[in-house]
Amino acid sequence: MQTKYSKIIEVVKSRILDGTYTPHKKIGSESMFMKEFGVSRHTVRIAIGDLVKDGWLYRSQGSGTYCADRTIEKLTVNSPKNIAIITTYISDYIFPLIIRGAEPYLAQKGYQVSLYSTNNNVETEKKVLESILSLGVDAAIIEPTKSARSNPNINYYFSLERANIPYVMINAFYDELDPLCLILDDEKGGYLQTEHLIKQGHTDILGFFKTDDRQGAKRKKGYIKAHRAHQLPISPDNIIDYDSEEKKDKPKAELERILKDGTRKPTGLVAYNDQLVVDLLDVLRSHELSVPDDLSIVGFDDSNLATATEVKLTTIQHPKLEMGERAAEMIIQLIENQRLPQPEPIESIIYEPKLIERQSTKEVR
Repeated sequence: MQTKYSKIIEVVKSRILDGTYTPHKKIGSESMFMKEFGVSRHTVRIAIGDLVKDGWLYRSQGSGTYCADRTIEKLTVNSPKNIAIITTYISDYIFPLIIRGAEPYLAQKGYQVSLYSTNNNVETEKKVLESILSLGVDAAIIEPTKSARSNPNINYYFSLERANIPYVMINAFYDELDPLCLILDDEKGGYLQTEHLIKQGHTDILGFFKTDDRQGAKRKKGYIKAHRAHQLPISPDNIIDYDSEEKKDKPKAELERILKDGTRKPTGLVAYNDQLVVDLLDVLRSHELSVPDDLSIVGFDDSNLATATEVKLTTIQHPKLEMGERAAEMIIQLIENQRLPQPEPIESIIYEPKLIERQSTKEVR
């Protein structure tokens, strides 16, 4: 159980890291903390004293307690060169390949890499950002968490900027920040997925999209635009949205429901990614349906899973290794730009998607 003393420490640090308390600005009085946390003046004084001792705060005689400027501390401490890589997931799907693309170049430049995973959870992202702000890093490569939604951790990115810690975003970005980023044109990718099936004669096409991420929202938009471009009506029941917490259950349950509905017989399916296709194949097997004879499927990302299943997936190519390599080069250039009187211009990169045709789709006869 967390003590009231440690709670004060945690909250004050969090307020410094998210920018609520800025350098050289006075924090609240002892009485304010006593009231907020329901503790004695003695407890407040001990907690504040430890924060002063650790360099988070400083006292001015007769004036009060102030937030310390920890960016000065960062510049004077001879710490090892370190770059944080933050992804929604680390050990599965395409993420190891992105990291593998970045690490060799960063090592060549003399940087250690610290890996963090948010599990696409905003509270975990907050803790990760607090960690890298507390420990101090030279720069960060970040995949945003739930990037299609308003993010409550935006202040932490402002804190990175105040601390002169450059960052680039991969796979997606927060619109509010307009950061340097490396992304795939997901809208065009969703368009290519859907158009491929339409050109094969499919008119009843399911679309499964994880829409708490920007990638899923854009791929869904591409799905809709392809239908409109080919003057094909869209059934609202054919669009299945789900979020990260539902990804293991809802898509399978929805496909199960559709297949049990005797009035409907879709012939095509567009999936948010290859990982989802593997889950949906279990449902098809239970109904003794085969791909592509009974249902044509197009995945996304051209992951290792695309060729690991019994049916080799038609899918959209993702520049996994190249994205990691270029992100590493970009972040080093940002670090080096800090030492130049006239920084060299750097631009975001948008990769063109490409359809990889295999055996999971066929023409409708």
